[in-house]
Amino acid sequence: MKRFSVIMAGGGGTRFWPLSRQNKPKQLLNISGNDIMINDTILRYEKVISIENTIIVTNKSQASLLEDILLEEVPRRNILKEPLGKNTAACILYAALFLQKKYDDCVMIVLPSDHHITNVNSFKSVLEKASQLAEQEDNLVTIGIKPTFPSTGYGYINFNKSILNNGAYEVKEFVEKPSFDKANQYLSSGEYLWNSGMFLWKTSKIIACFQRYLPRLYNNMMQIYADIGTQNEEQAIAEIYPNLQNISIDYGILERSDDVIVIPGDFGWNDVGSWDALGGIFSPDDKGNIVKAKHIGLETKNSIIFGNDRLIATIGINNLIIAETRDAILVCPKDRAQDVKNIVDMLKEKGMSDYV
Repeated sequence: MKRFSVIMAGGGGTRFWPLSRQNKPKQLLNISGNDIMINDTILRYEKVISIENTIIVTNKSQASLLEDILLEEVPRRNILKEPLGKNTAACILYAALFLQKKYDDCVMIVLPSDHHITNVNSFKSVLEKASQLAEQEDNLVTIGIKPTFPSTGYGYINFNKSILNNGAYEVKEFVEKPSFDKANQYLSSGEYLWNSGMFLWKTSKIIACFQRYLPRLYNNMMQIYADIGTQNEEQAIAEIYPNLQNISIDYGILERSDDVIVIPGDFGWNDVGSWDALGGIFSPDDKGNIVKAKHIGLETKNSIIFGNDRLIATIGINNLIIAETRDAILVCPKDRAQDVKNIVDMLKEKGMSDYV
């Protein structure tokens, strides 16, 4: 059975503002120092999934830039363009229908475009195991990350410790971002994994799940099935998308299904969701700072300082994020990094679209 990756790359990366913008979000930026994040994602699974079997779902407004900087080996016809974002359920169903129509039943491996992984060999081993399981079993497979600290910024997967097969466990429930006390309990129990957002299944299986659990979304999308892969596809998508449910795959299907199993992974995973996540990519200096800028500082500790051409000078600061771009500067406490997206919302409300 053929394997295809489906990379979700339509987000705006608002928690990485002001570096990440609508026309060039973080998945199209080189944050790690290797390559742009989406290319890093693709190269990471080489030999487990053929690079030519990469499907990317992105926002139409980002597609032109993506085509210019994407790895040459990825066929441009495999870029699916959403006219507007409708969360993960819609984009996954779009990709599943595209694959089912073109290749019949196949293994679909859903990956975010903006994660960082340090142990690539270990990741490939887990991905291979999960791919085999998705092909052999009639389950929805996810990869959970062994937690290393009580994170309040990640979702969790509660699993049954009784092994099913191939090192996979039955999923009891998905848990949203917990309080610090709850996260501590989850960590000490040994029965919880971080939700990585990586999913594997047969296209026939996930389409059937949409028909069962999200029938309205399924029926709307099936109206354009005949147009997928034709010159009418773009127009058909544009007409139907505004009416689709805005719902995540987690809420819409995974939390409702009894067929979800999880394979634990421990390969240096980091969801590069916000500025404070850079600690998982770069080692801090002897004062706990991560500096990617022209910088001089006095009594500067435990801070993240990012800039381009201008010199950033700091005195007597601790646990701050300072991010400078050509037209904007962000300053906030590290423990408020998740709130950066609220600044983007404020800019939109005030009509300051040039900064978004």
